[in-house]
Amino acid sequence: MPYKRRRRRKLNIPAGVLALIAALVVGLVAVVGQYEHIQDAREASISESNAALLQRKQAFIHRLVPYAKTLYVNYGVLPSITISQAILESDWGNSKLASDYHNLFGVKASTAESGQELTTQEFVNGQWQTVTGRFRVYSDDYASMRDHALLLAHGTSWNHNQYATVIAARDYQTAARALQTSGYATDPGYTSKLIAIIQKYKLNQYDTKE
Repeated sequence: MPYKRRRRRKLNIPAGVLALIAALVVGLVAVVGQYEHIQDAREASISESNAALLQRKQAFIHRLVPYAKTLYVNYGVLPSITISQAILESDWGNSKLASDYHNLFGVKASTAESGQELTTQEFVNGQWQTVTGRFRVYSDDYASMRDHALLLAHGTSWNHNQYATVIAARDYQTAARALQTSGYATDPGYTSKLIAIIQKYKLNQYDTKE
């Protein structure tokens, strides 16, 4: 028996339904376009925010570089170490200790010195703990930088050679490890954090006496 091709039945869709479908499609396209516009605007805003943040960080570095190089000549502290410690200890100058009291390095005050009591995080007995400490107060950031260089060059009152290996170091990696072993900070990741900062922002380019 020969095969008979069946004719397709034509769908009779009411005009109102077609109009509704068309309106829905147009609306969906508009929503997608609006979403993409919002996403583009959000990404542009994030990009601008990141650019502004990077600019502020670079400004912080460039402000410290000239005096860090002077301190290198006078006391032997590598500029990359001075700057990376300032970044890490002060959160780019944003910590309360740095912004209010110009203490960029978390240097504590002795009992005979005037100081400001603040809470801080220290790694004690294998865990982070919130403790209260007395910290030195400075007239400006440069006074803090000089005091930090003097501390590393002349040591503490109980050990004048405490940071001698830091001063003797001729590269930032050796100096960063020496800070850790000399007991500058309780953070077990202190060395790796300093090295990461130095490498990310190429701070070792300033380790010259020229």
